[in-house]
Amino acid sequence: MTLLLADLLDDLRADHRNMTVMLDLLGQQIEHIRDGERPDYELVHDIMRYMTVYSDAVHHPKEDLLYGVMKSEKPEMTKGLERVEPEHQELAKLGEALRNDVEAVASGATVTRERLVEDTSNYVTMLRKHIAWEEEDLFRRARDLVNSEKEMFVDISNFDTLDPVFGSEREHSFANLLQNIKDLSAS
Repeated sequence: MTLLLADLLDDLRADHRNMTVMLDLLGQQIEHIRDGERPDYELVHDIMRYMTVYSDAVHHPKEDLLYGVMKSEKPEMTKGLERVEPEHQELAKLGEALRNDVEAVASGATVTRERLVEDTSNYVTMLRKHIAWEEEDLFRRARDLVNSEKEMFVDISNFDTLDPVFGSEREHSFANLLQNIKDLSAS
């Protein structure tokens, strides 16, 4: 299956907006933890399951497609792209650590409040910075490429996974997360 490069860029930007919603929800849970309250561990687990399953496994490889086209079509646009892979790897590592924390709590293991706050804060801070950099720099350059006279397509047949939370077919196992998103939107 092929997709216009412009549509891929639009999809990636939509993913960033959706990931920002997740980070906002995580931020609320950090505040509960900092205030000595019990966070909604089920919600944090759902967020991190989404972020590690969809964002790390689908969103970042789609970005790699976009950046690959930039490299082949306009090599002069590729300044800074060498940062992408290491940052994606670091984000995956931070996300996995946080997901492991929450799964440990769910299984009855002791995880300190400080560790939860630190791991959540590290993940949220790095991902917000990464998204901002891509939006303000890399995606702007990609938009210039998309706006060139040449219509470009990318093969997305390896990415048949639909977004389980924001996609057209929402996964039932994310019901709690979906309700929290709805509540966040209403406030």
